Amino acid sequence: MTVNNGYLLGLFGQSYDPAASAALTTALTQKRQPTAPWATAAQASAPAPDALVRAALGGRKFVNEGAVPVDVRGASADYAKLFALYRGLETLSALTNRASVQGLGNSDLSLIQRRFAAGMSEISAYVGKAEFEDMRLVQGTATALSKTSAAVPRDSANSITGPVHEGSLDTPVAAFDGDTRFSITVKVPQGLGTTTTSIAIDLADMGATPRTLDAVLSHINGKLEAGGFQTRIGRDQIKSEARTVQVNGKPVTLPAGPDKWALAIRGTSTETIGFTAPHRSDAVYVVQGFGTAGANQLLKFQSDGGAAPTPTGGNVGETQWVDGRLSQEKLPDGISAVRASAVGPDGSLWLVADVTTGGSNQPIKGVQDVALMKYDSAGRLVATRTLGAASTASGYAIAVDANGQVAVAGSVTGALNTKATDAGKSGEVATLSDSFVTVFNADGEEQWTQRRGARAEDRATSVAFGADGVVYIGGRAKSAVTGATAVGGWDGYVQAFKAGEPYPTAGIVASSVGQTQFGTSADDGVDAVTVDGSNLYTAGIENGRAVVRRFTLDAAGVPTLAATRDLGAISGAIEGVSVSDGRVILTGTSRDSGLSAGTVTRAHSGGSDVFTAALTADLSADASDRLTWYGAAGEDTAADVKVHDGKVWITGIADRSVAAKPEDPTRGFLARINPLTGAVEYERSWSGDNGQAKPLTLAVAANGASVLDRLGLPQGEIDQSDSKRLIDATSLRVGDRFYVSPADGGRAQAVTIEAKDTLATLARKISIASNGKLKVTVASEGGAVTGKDGETTTTTGGFQRLSITAKDGVTGAVLTSGETGRDALLGLGLSPGFIGQASGDDVTRTFGLNLPSGLTLNDAAAIKTAGEKIQAALKAIRDAYRALAPENETSAANGPVPTYLTNQISNYQAALARLTG
Repeated sequence: MTVNNGYLLGLFGQSYDPAASAALTTALTQKRQPTAPWATAAQASAPAPDALVRAALGGRKFVNEGAVPVDVRGASADYAKLFALYRGLETLSALTNRASVQGLGNSDLSLIQRRFAAGMSEISAYVGKAEFEDMRLVQGTATALSKTSAAVPRDSANSITGPVHEGSLDTPVAAFDGDTRFSITVKVPQGLGTTTTSIAIDLADMGATPRTLDAVLSHINGKLEAGGFQTRIGRDQIKSEARTVQVNGKPVTLPAGPDKWALAIRGTSTETIGFTAPHRSDAVYVVQGFGTAGANQLLKFQSDGGAAPTPTGGNVGETQWVDGRLSQEKLPDGISAVRASAVGPDGSLWLVADVTTGGSNQPIKGVQDVALMKYDSAGRLVATRTLGAASTASGYAIAVDANGQVAVAGSVTGALNTKATDAGKSGEVATLSDSFVTVFNADGEEQWTQRRGARAEDRATSVAFGADGVVYIGGRAKSAVTGATAVGGWDGYVQAFKAGEPYPTAGIVASSVGQTQFGTSADDGVDAVTVDGSNLYTAGIENGRAVVRRFTLDAAGVPTLAATRDLGAISGAIEGVSVSDGRVILTGTSRDSGLSAGTVTRAHSGGSDVFTAALTADLSADASDRLTWYGAAGEDTAADVKVHDGKVWITGIADRSVAAKPEDPTRGFLARINPLTGAVEYERSWSGDNGQAKPLTLAVAANGASVLDRLGLPQGEIDQSDSKRLIDATSLRVGDRFYVSPADGGRAQAVTIEAKDTLATLARKISIASNGKLKVTVASEGGAVTGKDGETTTTTGGFQRLSITAKDGVTGAVLTSGETGRDALLGLGLSPGFIGQASGDDVTRTFGLNLPSGLTLNDAAAIKTAGEKIQAALKAIRDAYRALAPENETSAANGPVPTYLTNQISNYQAALARLTG
């Protein structure tokens, strides 16, 4: 039975208006927004994650504006776009979850990875082109201020050593004990040139005065002042902090120890400071992995002989000291491998490392890059150069010529710009590695890069300089390298490159001048190369046998095979080949597998031993050939080898049990062997933190050890400046780019990196590309205060970054990533997105997905990161949806109720009350 409202109210003398009642009902029940795809009501009809995965793997589009219904007629078109993006992100999330499933086959994982990459590209393109009516959505961030995480070091006249003293300043400093003599060189401008003054320092001149830190510094500074120079040497305090250790599984906080003190060289921009010592010995640098956390150290040893004072103990804060060690320095975090090192003619040490992060000031663009790191003789990192690979790169070899040029060789997968015309291009097969070689000048400025590859996988494992600047790389390839013929399986190869400048303003151009490929039908390769005059030697394992080859070099540097020496079966690896005193010296590791290279001077000891073979220069078998084994009964392996003054220096892991587990103790060793007599002339062995010491590379510095080492001071001049070019200071390469577009839509302008670009020139480019909407400045941070110039505080050192804001504080512009393989935003450490005011009165609301374009599913860590970033992007979509809520439509329900409706409701309630009594 139905009740007529008009009749009901009429019984009590009231009236009923059907139209007004309908208006009230509509006002109270009106649907405010379309049902969102994440709403509970929409879940029943939403596709399950498995269905999203099947659709994606089947090639269906990720973003489809018709896939999610908009159930409010006349709703803003923004909803369809948001819902389509949400469904696309849900699909990416489903693929990410599927990729994390244990036991997934390689082919299935590969397909998921490809479709994920396609989905990321599709969503990026959609966000970049979508036009919203009532809001703004960007793939990156929405911020009023954006700064590059990439930073360029400022020139600095100051230099801080490692700690030289611990404890009270009234206590004599152990590092100053004994015969402590050195000279400070001061180079100043004079006319069009410079003049250098040497100031002798001999702490014996202090007589009976205790050699406390302040007393010694006062003595040194008195000499500098007497010479008329402004540079001073002071002290820098390193505050000690409490630390927490685990005892029986429980954290225990230990009190802070005594403070440490370092020397601080405080110079001026007009005085270049250097240090020399009268008594020196050879030095050997060893890079090692230590402990159980994947960290790395640089160790410096003093060789026997020479005139330098013998070290008697470790420096402040060092651990695991061994006789003869001069110093121990921790390498930066983020290094995944160090495979090669070499000493330059100025005594500096160069390392080639694989890095998974560039630290806080030098972000890398891909998953892994190659870093060239320069250390001074005191173990201070003075410069780092990253290759700038867009995806993955590995460094395997390094060589330094007599002029200080540095060549680095390795492999690269994905894009690596070698010139502006190939920017963003991968190799012939994008997922396979190619060989590369890069040459830097003595200051670490890149001169040229060549990428050469076969259609199948290949990598450069060795590099050497030849006459007239020719650079040779050796390696292995699975198919024919350009200009050569494949033999079968993995082949060994050698390529020669020559650089020149076609005309004065053309820039340096490198090209291949010759190549050769060789081996057997099985797997072969080149592990080491060296050049001696007009001969080039390669050493490698070919079909399980140790083989040395000699190539003659013509006037252009083209190699031609002249001789081959097969030393027999090898069960191990070859680590190096060199020529010294007319002998070819081959070094490696092997079991007693039948390796034969003449008279055996020391017998194989069992397990795996290190070997050195001394052969004739023409590789013919001769009675003077010698084979020397080095090791104990367990597993001995050589990590690296260098020949210096006819003697073989070797470092590696000593006498490890065959049954040892990865977590079991590991000892490192350093030895010098006479390859002709087999005599072991120098030998050291040591442990590491948590029982782990794993040497990786070594390098020998002639006359590189002196009293300066215990003072933390470098030999030679201290560099006050480094390159300001962005292609040197960051991972950017020529041809990388990004785009700047108007905040309210319009044509995007490209900002492309050029060889001479600095922060200042890039700032101007960005400002112009934004049509003046962005204010771009070079901001300085850090550094030491040097004084006042009027009202301005002057500083030295620190870093500079780009700082970007909206010029008017509101409008701003949008930064968009460059194409895959050449995205400059990654190298700058800038987030794509909107820069300007993102909210407020009369401001278009802006939402950033903060979805990096480089997300992948390549490994567990990448999958985890992708999942987190996608979930954050989904939340951003939900936030944007809530911001679109039509406030003007809810006012009828939430604001003051009209009088007639109030009276109607009152009458209706009174009637019901009387009816129900």
